[in-house]
Amino acid sequence: MPLIAAAPLGSSKWLLHLRSFAVAGQLATILATQFLTAIPLPYTALIALVGLTAITNVVYAWWLSRQGHEDAFVRIDSPNSPISSDPSHDSGHDSGLRHSVALALMLLDLLTLTAMLHLSGGVGNPFCFFYFVNLAVGGVMIRPPAAWSLTATAIVGYVFLLFISKRIDGVGSDTAVGVGLNSIGLMLAFSACASVVIYFVTRTAGQLKQREQQLLRAQADQAASHRLEGLTTLAAGAAHELATPLSTIDVIVRELSRHLEACEKPKSVDTDLRLIDEQLEMCRQILQRMRSAAGDSMTPHWDRTTVGELIDTVLEGIRDPHRVDVTDGTDAVEETPLWVPQEAVAQAVRNLIHNGLDASGADGRVRLESKLMGEILQLSVIDSGSGMTVEVLDRASDPFFTTKDPGRGIGLGLFLTRNVISQLGGELQFHSQPGSGTQVIVRIPLDNPRREYDLPRNYDLPTSDEAVNGVQKRPV
Repeated sequence: MPLIAAAPLGSSKWLLHLRSFAVAGQLATILATQFLTAIPLPYTALIALVGLTAITNVVYAWWLSRQGHEDAFVRIDSPNSPISSDPSHDSGHDSGLRHSVALALMLLDLLTLTAMLHLSGGVGNPFCFFYFVNLAVGGVMIRPPAAWSLTATAIVGYVFLLFISKRIDGVGSDTAVGVGLNSIGLMLAFSACASVVIYFVTRTAGQLKQREQQLLRAQADQAASHRLEGLTTLAAGAAHELATPLSTIDVIVRELSRHLEACEKPKSVDTDLRLIDEQLEMCRQILQRMRSAAGDSMTPHWDRTTVGELIDTVLEGIRDPHRVDVTDGTDAVEETPLWVPQEAVAQAVRNLIHNGLDASGADGRVRLESKLMGEILQLSVIDSGSGMTVEVLDRASDPFFTTKDPGRGIGLGLFLTRNVISQLGGELQFHSQPGSGTQVIVRIPLDNPRREYDLPRNYDLPTSDEAVNGVQKRPV
């Protein structure tokens, strides 16, 4: 059984376990010194300081238990995730609060250690080396700027012990107290060691955190790739299986129409036959896109285009174009060159606009904005709907997740859109609050150097009408 219970490295629970271990070690050392040696120490005051650490640790454990969610890493250096929810989400606030509490506890531990060393021989006490333990823990636990405040506190504490604390017979070496060449040397050596420790520990911890984030992103990409492979297999199988019965229905409808041409019949019969024919044509288009998604059609085509041409391509297939407001950028923005699979990106943005139209209701409007942010093209789709909750945002891009009524969506539009954008080195962000609509931001690099990039097989995305609504036919 480990002396320190299992917990994520650098987490709040990890600090809790370390402080519990420190309390046990300090108490054991004090009791052993009291009963096994004749060294005159203020044992009551020392035990009181240990008790202060124990009490604050119990309060800390109670506070963590009241958080009501999974413990997050205190040392937060993570970049933006591909999809971010509304900024009002309190996870960042909670992480910052945990970081502040952890920093306060580690500063308290340094002050407590200084007080205990002051009462037990000052710098002559061999347990002065535990300053470096606290600094190493701080370098892993908290952000680098805050970790340097621990270094400053430790140096001040050591200087206090070096020049003010009194030596106790039987404790440590015969280190002289007061200003002198030896004391100044000790002060400079301690300061240098403390700075080196905190510098390299924070750098190493930061690199480990970055590697961990890279690993998590790689695992997420691999999981998305596996899901996509399953979806393309499903699409290919469905397209193959549905082609025959749909062809049969098409033949029967045409034969029936020909036989009824010379017969008297209600007008509703002709209307129904035309409706069946239209629905069959829409099914053919859906099947074609499913085959394309499964890789049965032509390979992805990369285009040298401009921002203006990309937006024009997006607008060509928009449903209800009279409800879409386009905020054009400057001429410089419109003429900015791009290297992207134009149709794939256009369909991805088109899906977002169609989702915005669905969310905005029959009379709602959607706004499309474009602007440049350095070497990044940013397209914003802003709807006038009722917004999304945090729970919905967390699952928005999951395959087969939809909030639409049964029969109006299958929950693949955002999943496929996100896949296209992320594979181009871009990102997709959502900002939404219940009651105030949703803003979807697409960021794409202007010039992707991966000319031979193999875009996922689903690059030819189904439209919202076809893959999501399955009701209306995309206008030509």
